[in-house]
Amino acid sequence: MKRVVLESPYAGDIERNVEYARQCVRNSVIRGEAPIASHLLFTQPGILCDHIAAERKLGIEAGLAWISQADAMVVYSDYGISKGMQDAIERAEVLGIPVEYRLIK
Repeated sequence: MKRVVLESPYAGDIERNVEYARQCVRNSVIRGEAPIASHLLFTQPGILCDHIAAERKLGIEAGLAWISQADAMVVYSDYGISKGMQDAIERAEVLGIPVEYRLIK
């Protein structure tokens, strides 16, 4: 399976964005990929609190650390591209990791 870092919006309408991210993960797995969606993982209750700046920063850095190990980054952009997503895209580009853009809506 192709290892992909999955990017989709999180901040803003969190409820909508979490549901969308779950749909994106499903879409990726059905395509035969092995995605990691760190914004879903690290923001679960009991892991890190996104509204605490230091914990948010830890979660972002932990997610960015996976990019160098990925075969590609997949950006789901039905709801646009957030600053955090753009930062991750730029990291992938610097590392030479291919970036693919998708829509599922």
